[in-house]
Amino acid sequence: MNIQVTNLTKKYGTQRAVDNISFNVSTGEILGFLGPNGAGKTTTMKILTCFMAPTDGDVNIGGYSIHEDAAEIKRRIGYLPENNPLYLDMQMLDYLEFVAHLHGVDKNKIDKRIAEMIAVCGLNVEKHKKIGELSKGYRQRVGLAQAMIHDPDILILDEPTTGLDPNQIVEIRKLIREIGKEKTVILSTHILPEVEATCDRILIINNGKIVADGTSEVLRKQAQSEETLRVQILDAKNKDEIITSVSALDSVSMIDPVSDMDNTFIINSRANQSSKRNLFNLCVEKKWVLTEMTPLETKLEDIFRELTTN
Repeated sequence: MNIQVTNLTKKYGTQRAVDNISFNVSTGEILGFLGPNGAGKTTTMKILTCFMAPTDGDVNIGGYSIHEDAAEIKRRIGYLPENNPLYLDMQMLDYLEFVAHLHGVDKNKIDKRIAEMIAVCGLNVEKHKKIGELSKGYRQRVGLAQAMIHDPDILILDEPTTGLDPNQIVEIRKLIREIGKEKTVILSTHILPEVEATCDRILIINNGKIVADGTSEVLRKQAQSEETLRVQILDAKNKDEIITSVSALDSVSMIDPVSDMDNTFIINSRANQSSKRNLFNLCVEKKWVLTEMTPLETKLEDIFRELTTN
C-alpha cells in the first residue's frame, strides 16, 4: 500500500513543527526517517497514523485520505509510538488478545495471531508474565507484537529498537526486512548503522523540512564533492619526498599524513577529477611500492551532522 504525503504542515502557534513537506513511500519499501530531536519526525508519524490532524496538506494512503477516511486508514496501519504505551498490570497474552479485539481480528484467528506474534517477536520465554515484570527490551517486543497483530498493510515504527541488546537489534532488524518485502514500512531511529542495514531509502528532516531523500549511496555521492583516497607508499626516501611529489600532481588538491601510520596518507582530488591513475604512474616512475589505494566514502553520520547542524 502506497503512501503519498502532499504539502504537509503542522503549526503550534507561530512554530512550524512540520513545514510543507511532500514525499512518497511505495509498497514493499522500507523508509528510514531520520532527524534530530524536535525535527518533526514524531509529529509527521502521528499525522500519518491519524493520531493528529495537520494544519494543512494531505496524506493519501492506498487511495484513502486522512481527512475523510481516518477510520479505514487506522485499520490498515500498525503503529509503535516512541514511548510504547502499555498496560503494565495486564498479562502479556491478555494484552495481545485485547489489542487483537480492538483491531477487529476475527475471533477464530486471534489465538493463531497471538502465537505467531509471540514466535516472531521472541516472546515465548516471558509470555506468561505481566508486562510490568518485563525488561525494557521485552516491553519493546510486546509493542512490536501489538503493532503487527492485525496484519496491517503499513507499519510505522518510531524508535523500534530502543532498549534492545545487540542480539535483539539484529533479530528485530531481520524481522523488519522480512516485513518490508510485502508491506510498507516507515522506520524512525537515531541509530544510523541500523538505517543502512535495514532501509531501502533514507529521508532526513530538519526544522520541519526535508533536507535529503535517497539511498545511502546516493546521499554519499551528493555529499562527497571530491574523491578521497587512503594511500600507503613504501620505498620512498622519506615522507617529505612523497608529499612534495604527490602535491605536484595536477589532480591532487591536498595530501595529509595519517599520524599513526608510516607512509600512509589521505589524498583529496580536485573537484570532478580522479588521482588514481596519476598516483599509480608516479609510483611506477619513482619505483615506489604502492601497497594501498582505498577510496574513502563519506559516512552517513557525517552527512546527517552536516544537514542537521544549524
